[in-house]
Amino acid sequence: MVRASTLTPMSDLGAGIGYVVKGQRWVLGHGKRFGLGLLPGLITLVVYAGALVGLGYGADDFVAWATPFADDWSSPWLGLLRDTLTALVFLFGLFLAVITFTAVTLLVGQPFYESLSEEVDRTEGGDVPESGLPFWRDLWISARDSVRILVRVALYGVLLFAAGFLPVVGQTAVPVIGFCVSGYFLCEELTAVALQRRGMVLKDRLVLLRGRRLLVLGFGVPLALAFLVPFVAVFLMPGAVAGATLLARDLTAPPPEPAPEPASPYTLRKD
Repeated sequence: MVRASTLTPMSDLGAGIGYVVKGQRWVLGHGKRFGLGLLPGLITLVVYAGALVGLGYGADDFVAWATPFADDWSSPWLGLLRDTLTALVFLFGLFLAVITFTAVTLLVGQPFYESLSEEVDRTEGGDVPESGLPFWRDLWISARDSVRILVRVALYGVLLFAAGFLPVVGQTAVPVIGFCVSGYFLCEELTAVALQRRGMVLKDRLVLLRGRRLLVLGFGVPLALAFLVPFVAVFLMPGAVAGATLLARDLTAPPPEPAPEPASPYTLRKD
């Protein structure tokens, strides 16, 4: 059950940012967990860095292959077209790297982050939910859900990529919307570690997060911005998982019991 919010929209936004800080504070107070949580991010970073370097070297050849109709164009139009498209291809690849980095890192580090999330639940008190499924089953569900999320994000990315060519709007509103989309789904991927252990499927998780959009954006957008810097993403990932677990705990906490009404100081006397 989702706990009802008593916060104003702007308070929700601030509370989301607060979970980012709380998560980083938690891992800094648990050094061993922080160190282990760095390994999956470092592995993923090396793979992604190699892929982006390869894209940087091969993007111009790809654009030349994809635009044979421009072979006979005169200067400067040929160079202008292909240089622009090469830059857009690389930026699109960078965008895909940013939005997939978390999903791939979570898959690579499934046992590490699962254990970290359980430890957060344990130190915060109360029950420590367990999915009860075998490791490979949990991994399959995580991979399947990640693909579903990435398909949605890719569709948004294509639409935003096209909208980026619109005058003024493409240079102002579109980047803001892009970071909001990235932050929203980044929050879903991070909270999935804790919510999947609580038996919530993807559809239920999306409904849960949709009910607190500003809280989700307050948590996800700062991380999406920070994750643009590769080394920062690696060092923030353990704290992001911890913060997402704290967020998931509060979102799924049962509503507080209503306080009992005080007894009336007056009693009726029976004659």
